[in-house]
Amino acid sequence: MTSSPAKALWTAQDAATAMGAPLLGDAEWQAHGISIDTRTLQPGDLFFALLGDGNDGHDYVAQALDKGAACAVISRPVDGLKPDAPLVQVDDTLKALEKLGLAARARSSARICAVTGSVGKTGTKEGLLHILSGQGRTHASVASYNNHIGVPITLARMPADAQYGIFEIGMNHANEISPLVKMVRPEAVIITTVEAVHIENFGSVEEIADAKAEIFDGLQAGGTAILNQDNPHFDRLRSRALACGAGKIIAFGKSELADARVTRMSLQSDASYVTASICDHEMTYKLGVPGEHIVMNSLAMLACVHELGADLALAGLALGKLLPPEGRGSRIEIDVPRGSFLIIDESYNANPTSMRAVMQALGNTPPGPHGRRIAVVGDMLELGDQGPADHAGLAAPIAENEIDLVFACGPLMENLWDALPKGVRGAYADTSAELAARVADEIAPGDVVMIKGSLGSRMAVVLKALKDLGPETQSNKNTKEELV
Repeated sequence: MTSSPAKALWTAQDAATAMGAPLLGDAEWQAHGISIDTRTLQPGDLFFALLGDGNDGHDYVAQALDKGAACAVISRPVDGLKPDAPLVQVDDTLKALEKLGLAARARSSARICAVTGSVGKTGTKEGLLHILSGQGRTHASVASYNNHIGVPITLARMPADAQYGIFEIGMNHANEISPLVKMVRPEAVIITTVEAVHIENFGSVEEIADAKAEIFDGLQAGGTAILNQDNPHFDRLRSRALACGAGKIIAFGKSELADARVTRMSLQSDASYVTASICDHEMTYKLGVPGEHIVMNSLAMLACVHELGADLALAGLALGKLLPPEGRGSRIEIDVPRGSFLIIDESYNANPTSMRAVMQALGNTPPGPHGRRIAVVGDMLELGDQGPADHAGLAAPIAENEIDLVFACGPLMENLWDALPKGVRGAYADTSAELAARVADEIAPGDVVMIKGSLGSRMAVVLKALKDLGPETQSNKNTKEELV
């Protein structure tokens, strides 16, 4: 997090008015942030006692105030507080947070973009944050705060004088994006792509496209929809955008029909070099994050920059210093006896599309002397009946990208294991915890090791085991949470 701004994010009266609730106790406070978790709460934060699954934020109100919270928003009495404890009493703390977010949006004159997609939404959001932060005060979702709690928190945290706002909006089911984007009310929206992600919750990929298209429900009248021309669902999304009042469609991709299109690219192990036409502006730029999938998303970023009225030339320069979000492609060099090895950390999440993309990135990364390309993969979840075939199908990109050795864990990844040639098999285990030691024992200087799996596969366990082998000598991890 960045340091608290000198000007208060919320005064007591403004916050109480926004939430339509009375102030109790000390009513002279000012808040410089919003918190729902005492573990990360900073002095001056406005603490919301949310009700969660098996967890009640009211149990932590006293702790929040002791840690310096400006005030606590509660929906029931809390015992043991000082008589003058600063409180706001509401009927529903989540609804109150939503009201505060709506008030933040209403007072803001920032240019707003919302991003969704089956793959690449966090990286695209982070890329826009990186680009626009160099051109004005920019506010964006922290990490993957993209759900029914994360979106209103991000809105409520938006400073009144922000010039740009970038909001990530995610979903696992239909009818989740629509209410969130109606709060954000963006001027531009990006759908990175539509793929068979969370397919177990849908009847078809077309239904996933329709759920992603809910992002148009909150697009301001005459706003811009930025869509992937190369995706087979482009026409479906375009029609829905126009029906919802979009004034402009910008297509991006490789297709000659695209408004933001790549005309030439050179994919290197640690960067990409791109020539592109962005809404009739010819550009050549370097991308600090490697991978063809990043090149495609950079086209959407630049189209959005153009639509928000920011400087394209400065944006192109900024992309050269782009870093991946942690767990989504960060590269970590580990010093070991007689040399070092490289980790490509893709441990945050996985689906068939992103898995194929990182296999290509691994293939584009040359190992050191006597080193090997090694993939360490865990189950990709929420794929429904397609799961076994999708896992077995990874054998093809492994072969195409000349990956030397594969370590796999999880019941679904056993399908890949069975499909691999024996010479490529490293080890298989039921869990990442069992696999971690076997991977660590195998690593040698010069190796390039890519780690990827769904969150539920807990591939961070393998990452830790490898990082424990020696000190980091080099890293391009992106540790930023938020720039405002």
